[in-house]
Amino acid sequence: MLKKITNYVSLPTLIIGGFWIFLLIIGTFVNLPFPEMFSNGLRRFGRWGILTLAMVPAIQSGVGPNFALPIGIVCGLLGQVCAIVLNFTGMPWFFAAAFFSTIFAVIMGYVYGKLMNAVKGSEMAIATYTGFSITMLFCIIWLVLPFNDLRIAWPLGVGSGLRQTIQLDIVGANQLLDNFMSFSVAGVFIPTGLLIVFFIACFFVWLFMRSKTGIAITAGGANPVFAEAAGLNVDKGRVLANIVSTVLGALGILVYAQSFGYSQLYTDPLLMAFPAVAGILIGGATVRRSRIVHVLLGGLIFQGLMATSLPVANELFEGTDLSETLRMVVQNGVILYALMQAGGGKK
Repeated sequence: MLKKITNYVSLPTLIIGGFWIFLLIIGTFVNLPFPEMFSNGLRRFGRWGILTLAMVPAIQSGVGPNFALPIGIVCGLLGQVCAIVLNFTGMPWFFAAAFFSTIFAVIMGYVYGKLMNAVKGSEMAIATYTGFSITMLFCIIWLVLPFNDLRIAWPLGVGSGLRQTIQLDIVGANQLLDNFMSFSVAGVFIPTGLLIVFFIACFFVWLFMRSKTGIAITAGGANPVFAEAAGLNVDKGRVLANIVSTVLGALGILVYAQSFGYSQLYTDPLLMAFPAVAGILIGGATVRRSRIVHVLLGGLIFQGLMATSLPVANELFEGTDLSETLRMVVQNGVILYALMQAGGGKK
């Protein structure tokens, strides 16, 4: 029976999904309201959705999970800062930030795609170092950018550069999408706008991967030798896939920031790729194959687990905080499992 089930749903998906359900049950026994726990998981699902979706084009192109997601994230943060400086507010701020972020991400994604073509066989290792390096580089850039808007600059003239945390309520963008057409069902808060944007992004990626270009990218990722023999430009497809992935990362951090209520600069993008990678792998993706359903299923289970583990752990172990430890064990354990199944990503 278990073997038949795992033909449709991967074993890690079943294990982590079952553990999330177990925590929800435990939470109700320690007097934590189920609607609140599920609402937090649903909000995290929408908040992280597009960042997790950014993995699909990269995996399908043969590059593997995009551990260099911080490249797209810093582009998105730069776009947000530019929109603030230009005095956009509310929904115009969101669209302006998306416009600037996309421009920056296309440029950076192209350069990153070229790098991936130059390091074939070591993509995931190089991607991780690249993501770390670009984050550290932008730590310097945030300090030297000539922006003097008092809303985002260091206060009281302390040093130069931008603040580490920028509150988005200064432009009326705090939970802009979360509250759009939102409603509650049996006490469960439904962040309608947040989920609509995420599902629209999933639909467009689904269309792209089924277009002639998307099919060529998938073919090149599955069997590059055969694809080249068939006349496909595999390297071009890999570059395009990484551009799309970087743009999704930039737009994803924009959606994430408005939901979170803050834009976090400097070192905050450093480890944001790992929850996104873990999410899609929990959904059943591998380092060579992914689909939209993996994003949806894995994102909901992983982010739901992360949202539930903190309050439950705090109730069970008073005076301690095991939630971060639990997150790291689950997140990195799933990534390790996937890499083992793929022979370190070389198969």
